[in-house]
Amino acid sequence: MIGNQIIILLIFLIFTFVNSMEIRKTMLPVLRPVGGDEEVNAIRESIESGWWGKGPKVAEFEKKFAEMVGAKYAVAVNSATSGQDLVLKALGIKDCDIINPTISFMTTAVVPLWNNCTSNIVDVDPVTMCLDPEDVKKNLKPNTKAIIAVNQAGVPAPIDEIRKFYDGLIIEDCAHSCYTPGAGTKGDVAVWSFQAVKTMPCGDGGMITTNDKELYDKLVPMTWLGITSTYSRVKKDDGLTGKPGYSWDYEVDMLGYKCYMIDLQATICLEQMKKLDKNLEWRRHIQKRYNEELKNVIQIPPHSETVQYYCAKVDPDVRDDLIDYLADKKIHTSVHFKPLHLYDVVKDMNQREYPVADVEWKKLISLPCHPGMSDEDIDYVIHWVLEYFSENIFFEEPDIEVTPWWKFW
Repeated sequence: MIGNQIIILLIFLIFTFVNSMEIRKTMLPVLRPVGGDEEVNAIRESIESGWWGKGPKVAEFEKKFAEMVGAKYAVAVNSATSGQDLVLKALGIKDCDIINPTISFMTTAVVPLWNNCTSNIVDVDPVTMCLDPEDVKKNLKPNTKAIIAVNQAGVPAPIDEIRKFYDGLIIEDCAHSCYTPGAGTKGDVAVWSFQAVKTMPCGDGGMITTNDKELYDKLVPMTWLGITSTYSRVKKDDGLTGKPGYSWDYEVDMLGYKCYMIDLQATICLEQMKKLDKNLEWRRHIQKRYNEELKNVIQIPPHSETVQYYCAKVDPDVRDDLIDYLADKKIHTSVHFKPLHLYDVVKDMNQREYPVADVEWKKLISLPCHPGMSDEDIDYVIHWVLEYFSENIFFEEPDIEVTPWWKFW
């Protein structure tokens, strides 16, 4: 027995020496924004123009984004979270039940609470990790007035299936879907994110898209306390003084909030939009390499056009150890996401079983995936993931029959 263990140790040491890779000096982030001179120069132009708040760049971005996603109307806001909240308020949805998936960011759980609604959290599909139509059907209540359908990691939520038994409001959460062809077209309204590590980042920001003119007309003034935008009141002749500028007077006939996007954010988004196709192509390249080269040690995720996150799955008994191991190799990973029903803020209103999420989330590990990565960075991640599993295979089962050394090469 001792002789076999020594042979295994020697084989492992030889394997490690031949396949060794120097550990990085800096951390490889799991997610990060990537900008350049284009963004810097565009921001400089906006600063010099004098329009720092909501102005011509926001209007330009709204128009171009609506065209890109195939929507009639777009309203730019300061975050996707604000966007979801504003939609509920504009439609008067309050004091009711709102369904949302347990695998999601905290936004979808707390926005219903802001509107005095029950956050009715449902289980997910074990493959896509999007909400499960059967669990939605099972947990519908007479006072369910909205469903928030999250396109998890850019994978489309099963909205068509839900439409077979539910005809109420569906908010399509497209925070991870910029841009997946067809995203934002299945729900009644869509909300998008430009937060710092999203596929089209600007630090933070969001967009509401809809084909509903009545909803659009409510949303626009609601982004700024019910006031018409300063920029929208700019005219060559304001009709009051006969001088260039904008009217200082305005009416406020609805309750509004302060959640509009500003030109400095929109300026970055407009530059990022020009790079979006190239950046998404690179994300899919990373996805392809991980899928092909790690398929024997991880459960690969379903295909995503945006690859907002590369959500691999591994044995839950090694997930946290793998996270620590990769951190020691200067590779940052994450988990997207811990189920929402486990958080105290909504736990009491969701006292039921989640047989899929409670099992599957413990397998999740997000590997680095962003346009700032080089092929060498991808090599590095793949090397150390494989190295982790090779080390654990050698030492977890020391009593197995020893394989002849030449079969390792």
